[in-house]
Amino acid sequence: MEWNSQLYDNKHDFVAEYGKGLLEFVPDNNEQTILDLGCGTGIMTAQLRNLGSKVVGVDSSKSMISRAKEQFDNIEFMLCDALDLPFENEFNVVFSNAVFHWIGDHDALLSNVRKVLKADGLLVCEFGANGNIAIVENAFMEVCSSFGYDYTSKFNFPTCESFGKILEGKGFVIDKIYDYDRPTPLKDDEQGLANWMKQFFASELVVMPEDIQVAVIKKVEEFTRDILWNGNEWVADYRRLRAIAHI
Repeated sequence: MEWNSQLYDNKHDFVAEYGKGLLEFVPDNNEQTILDLGCGTGIMTAQLRNLGSKVVGVDSSKSMISRAKEQFDNIEFMLCDALDLPFENEFNVVFSNAVFHWIGDHDALLSNVRKVLKADGLLVCEFGANGNIAIVENAFMEVCSSFGYDYTSKFNFPTCESFGKILEGKGFVIDKIYDYDRPTPLKDDEQGLANWMKQFFASELVVMPEDIQVAVIKKVEEFTRDILWNGNEWVADYRRLRAIAHI
């Protein structure tokens, strides 16, 4: 899926805003190096720059990296795959916010994270937990089916137990791992859920004729309104998994 970096920054800046809570787990050390894995448009990378001697942001999206470079020309950003990181024993900290659920193979992912960390390196990450956006996703699946389209989830939302086992199998010592509900208000009033679907279900919607896209979005809104619309805004049913671990 290719990202719309403008839509992401303008309508989904809650991703970076909520990610600020992760910063408290990153040591403030002017000698450490930090990798921001899945840096997006660089908002969090810029904040990490204040916590170490060097920070590098990497992302697999060309539009995200281009936007990051435009906004923060004093930070190094690279286009690369999280499953093929071009580093080895280079970073004291790997930081990642709202990324790991996009990667199907967590075993391979954590092998790469382990490879790039120095001795005593630290992983600080948060992403979608088991049950994340279940109401939205189930409604989208049902509506797509009613219009003759199949939807298979592209997300990887693990339990703490399953993700913890992979961490330990890669030689990490877990400092903290937990999941929690995080109901997330969406911007733009009535358009909030539609904007969300246009971004996060973009690859599914793009194969549909425009009139079908509009109808699908409208039906999902109808199916979820009683649960997710609070009278003023849409509140998405987010659940997060947070893990802090070292080697």
